[in-house]
Amino acid sequence: EVICGSSFSGKTEELIRRINRVKIAKRKIQIFKPTIDSRYSKTDIVSHANSTSEAIPVQNARVISNLVEADTEVVAIDEAQFFDVNVLDVVRELVDQGKRVIIAGLDMDYLGQPFGPMPDLMAMADDVYKCRAICMKCGHLANFSYRISNASQQVMIGAKQEYMPLCRCCYAEMMQEK
Repeated sequence: EVICGSSFSGKTEELIRRINRVKIAKRKIQIFKPTIDSRYSKTDIVSHANSTSEAIPVQNARVISNLVEADTEVVAIDEAQFFDVNVLDVVRELVDQGKRVIIAGLDMDYLGQPFGPMPDLMAMADDVYKCRAICMKCGHLANFSYRISNASQQVMIGAKQEYMPLCRCCYAEMMQEK
């Protein structure tokens, strides 16, 4: 299962909702996040609405394979766009072991380009759920993460100070002005 969308679209909130349902069902779950994402917490996944769930921070996707316990039924991964292509093999291995895998991540970077392994994860998934934010300029549904600063590196961890969700029209307009 892949949960994707722009910044501020509720991806982590949806992931936490699914995690909580797994816990209610008394299924063993392990939750992972990349160590690079320490915006709100080093050890928890945290939504912009301040929902939280304890997670295991990992340097890279390969580490996940070594940490998943045999009796774990569900594996959740947040901010998957920050992992390299090895996450694809890790997910395949887990699914082949009969584990349910739930992934959340940005589908596009600030330039509107596919982000990291997310396109391949979406293609592999049995279910893709696309979250949409609200455009901060016009109020329509938003799919784009507009970077407020002029920083040019693809990976820049940030929140409301660095990014805002925009619809396609407002995003195109703002990118032309840059």
